[in-house]
Amino acid sequence: MTGPAVPQPVTSCCGGRVHARTACVNGGRNKYAVAPRSKLRMCPRSTPCNGCASLTSGKASSSCGSAASTCTSRHSWPSKYQDLRECRVAPLRASEADEGSSSTVKIHYHRPDEDYKGWTIHVWDGAVRATEWESGLAASGIDQYGLCFLVPVLRDAPELHFIVHRGDQQEATGVLNLQESHEAWMVAESCQVWTSTAPDLALIAAGDLSKAEAFWPGREYIAFQRPVPTKPSTVHQSSNLAFYLHASSTASLELTAQGVVNAEITLPLDVPSGGLEGSQLPPHILEKFPHISSLGYVLLPRSSDVDIERLVQCQLALEVKDLNSGIIVRATGVQIPGVLDEAFAYDGPLGAEFKDSEVDLRVWAPTAQSVNLLLFDSPDPRTSPVEVLAMTKDMLHKGVWCASSGTSQNWNGLYYNYEVKVFSPATMQIETSIATDPYSRSLSCNGLRTHICDIAQDSNLFPADWSRLGNVKPRVSAPSDIAIYELHIRDFSALDKTIPKAKRGTYAAFSERGSACVEHLKSISDAGMTHVHLLPTFDYGTVNERREEWKYAEDVAGRPLEEFPADSEEQQKAVFAVADEDSFNWGYDPVHYGVPEGSYASIPDGSTRILEFREMVSSINRTLGLNVVMDVVYNHNLGSGPHGPHSVLDKIVPGYYLRRDLSGNVEASTCMNNTACEHAMMSRLIVDDLVHWVRDYKIDGFRFDLMGHLMLATLQEALTQIRSLTLEEDGVRGEDVYFYGEGWDFAEVASSARGVNASQMNLYGTGIGSFNDRIREGVNGGSPFGDPRVQGFATGLYHLPNGFDQGTREYLKGELMGIGEKVMVAMAGNLRNYRFVNRYGDTVEGKDAFWEGSGSGYAASPEETVNYVSAHDNETLFDTIMYKVAPTVTLADRIRVNWTAMAIIAFSQGIPFFHAGDEILRSKSLDRDSYNSSDWFNRLDFTYETNNWGVGLPGEAKNGDKWDMMRPLLADPALKPSREQIVATVEHMKTILSIRMSSPLFRLKSLQDIQDRVHFYNTGVNQYPGVIVMEVADLQGVRQLDRRFQRIVVVVNPTPLEYCEESEEFKEAYTGRKLELHPSLIAQEYDSVIKRSLAGEGTVSVPGYTTAVFVEHR
Repeated sequence: MTGPAVPQPVTSCCGGRVHARTACVNGGRNKYAVAPRSKLRMCPRSTPCNGCASLTSGKASSSCGSAASTCTSRHSWPSKYQDLRECRVAPLRASEADEGSSSTVKIHYHRPDEDYKGWTIHVWDGAVRATEWESGLAASGIDQYGLCFLVPVLRDAPELHFIVHRGDQQEATGVLNLQESHEAWMVAESCQVWTSTAPDLALIAAGDLSKAEAFWPGREYIAFQRPVPTKPSTVHQSSNLAFYLHASSTASLELTAQGVVNAEITLPLDVPSGGLEGSQLPPHILEKFPHISSLGYVLLPRSSDVDIERLVQCQLALEVKDLNSGIIVRATGVQIPGVLDEAFAYDGPLGAEFKDSEVDLRVWAPTAQSVNLLLFDSPDPRTSPVEVLAMTKDMLHKGVWCASSGTSQNWNGLYYNYEVKVFSPATMQIETSIATDPYSRSLSCNGLRTHICDIAQDSNLFPADWSRLGNVKPRVSAPSDIAIYELHIRDFSALDKTIPKAKRGTYAAFSERGSACVEHLKSISDAGMTHVHLLPTFDYGTVNERREEWKYAEDVAGRPLEEFPADSEEQQKAVFAVADEDSFNWGYDPVHYGVPEGSYASIPDGSTRILEFREMVSSINRTLGLNVVMDVVYNHNLGSGPHGPHSVLDKIVPGYYLRRDLSGNVEASTCMNNTACEHAMMSRLIVDDLVHWVRDYKIDGFRFDLMGHLMLATLQEALTQIRSLTLEEDGVRGEDVYFYGEGWDFAEVASSARGVNASQMNLYGTGIGSFNDRIREGVNGGSPFGDPRVQGFATGLYHLPNGFDQGTREYLKGELMGIGEKVMVAMAGNLRNYRFVNRYGDTVEGKDAFWEGSGSGYAASPEETVNYVSAHDNETLFDTIMYKVAPTVTLADRIRVNWTAMAIIAFSQGIPFFHAGDEILRSKSLDRDSYNSSDWFNRLDFTYETNNWGVGLPGEAKNGDKWDMMRPLLADPALKPSREQIVATVEHMKTILSIRMSSPLFRLKSLQDIQDRVHFYNTGVNQYPGVIVMEVADLQGVRQLDRRFQRIVVVVNPTPLEYCEESEEFKEAYTGRKLELHPSLIAQEYDSVIKRSLAGEGTVSVPGYTTAVFVEHR
């Protein structure tokens, strides 16, 4: 996925995916509120918010406690998590309302601490004008109750949606029924709203049990925000405060003016000896939970009265009472993952364990009050269980529930669910949830039931010669030899008519020798591609696995989509009419991490998917000569809460596996339901799952979606365990497995706020790779969040402006020289400490490229850098170029720009990463986010007849604001490549890969190797901006790595004019030496222009829009 450049914005990119966290779900109080993805992979089953409580006249209406749902109102989301084009409406003052079409609503807001500075109201549906999150409507004044907001509303509006907030701190949320009232009263830290008269403030306790602002991070400690005075004149001395932990096994706790009632257990808590003001949680807790470092704490009694096992099965609440006044200073729910880890973390078997004819099932569920095993003899969800067994707790490991078939029963081949009775913070109730096993290894269709099968021992699930696959896998000598091709399983073959229809878009397609798609992949493998990165192949929830129920766009359109014009709206109308019911999705919506996705299998029920996935891996390894990388998405879950087919982890241990903020709301910065691998058992699940994929499916590498949201320790533990796997014991060489991912550092994990996360900067020295957004944005220009016309190093910046105002000529020259530094450092492996000469003539390190402290270079070694200019997110490389180059640039030259960008990636130190289709000029008809855009916009044609340009305007929801920019481009027949041009680009890809593989000098392994051998000319104050001249050489005094070439010179000239390198420095180095074009460039026949590149006496010249490689033979 794409990601933020330096400096990084607060939003992350998975290709321009900007993450939205909803504020308007169940009154803003629901712990499991999730927002649809505002740019990527939106959950197709999102429904309008039904949790926000309508306000009833004269009654307090609770806005918490209903089941989680997804709010689709975009104005309810803080804009820091939104598309930058959304919610940009200026706030409207009351005086601006049109008296003829509007009226005014009064909303009163009271704070016990009388701190009203900075509080505003965010309004949307029903308001005359929706506000922007950062600029809410200011209060009109303060009355005896508190703040008073005057909100102009439309006269015919049925209701008004609002949130009182200060920045991202939300305190009052509601939906006002305008047919019943035009006035409402709210109180901070209360989830009640009054609409008839103001409430009696003396009868309102300060607190909200639906929040969870207290923490139980270890056996002895309860942490919380230190109490604040109810008024500035009132001071609560810690000696006057009493603290209580209340528990209810029936979830019956209520907050009254007298305090928390209906508790079955109430434990008095002790103030630490140093008092509340000076208390600090112990270091081992703060290391694990740094985000609670500012909190105070109290102590649980050190006695046998504290039954942790019983308490964690209850609804819990912390109460703070002023003994002098009797006032309830604070009451809140309690987050318990810390104590669960300390008291119940477990490292024994989970899921199904097979012992001869016996099957043992175990599930970690320490908060469950009971767990039943429901056994089925059919995958059909309409059938009833054939047996229901009460599971028992493990005597040694109290958090684990067990059931065993014994030797008299045969459970192999059966299906099962767990029935879990447990308190759910999502609903504040004791729920009975039907769940699959988090450690499922096989499933029924659509993941509704877990299937019992022994994937490690059942020989029926092994392809031919499976046990020996580890011996014949294609190997690389070092990670820097890797070259990656990113591919979606369905894209690969869905529209390939050389594949049998039943196998198109499936695992089986990879075994179809002689097909267009397989032969294409084999050809680039032969040229030097080493790994194929498969977009999500685990069980995800956004494609129906029953093929017979899929719907098709052409059925909606009533005729073939090819018949509509190239710039028509009709194609996308038909596509998105069935987008949530068709066969396509990228799949970044995990349900079961450890099971192959069923929509790519011929039979979705049971173990067929296991065999066919393994057959795919075997074919890719053996036939295509490629290693297999899995795209894994451990940063979030598709589902949460106690009900629904996509919730798994959160049914088993509610509130544990998901990361929650200081108020108990589930974080959603990844798009929804962020997971918390800082918690021991979530971390363990990830580690176990990765080892499982390597050992049981012989996977060769992993790409981590939003890797920065995972803890670095989790990945390092996984890598350690995987690298301990051996060919002799496990059938795989774990030492060959490579990790890389998106190291974006943003939102709640930024700057290691939740522990040391796997962000770009933190990966230094780990050997784990991360996507290098510096080279992507340097080469292409701009960022995924800006105007697509912003130009970059390869797309005409300064030399050939496209008409879009990007600054003065002098500014653009300086910008190009600065961007050139970023690209140079990236071509040298993007190393933090690589030294080079910058545009001012100073020798600086990579971390200071472009400007001092930029952090542009961040890696310790080249294996930690994954260089790319395109990926599945955002526009394809071809589409990006269409936007950015000047209108006068011909299609032939635009294609050469494409070639230049690909060559920069191939010839850079580090690991080159190519998006499937870069080599066939792939277009998605300018779609910037095709996660759900069907086969139509995601088409790959490996017969080379089309690149898919001009197949209609892309989806309006993601692209509609740029349709006017797109129409003239898509409608221009001169911009559609011919088959000859596509084939030439394929040949170009094979040529640059073969050049990379021709010399180890392109694949250096360390900072020292690179510092000794990589040097740049055309630098300093007198450089010609926009051209890179890179030398990679085995000079005297260094170990000779290349037996064939002594020196290699790469000249990258993306400008329209010929460039001649004839600096004194270059002349001194090369006078008397014989340089010539690389043999692969001499032999190729697709590009006559590059053959005009010349090497003279101490000079080289290269035509415009060309990247040439010169060599000096030994």
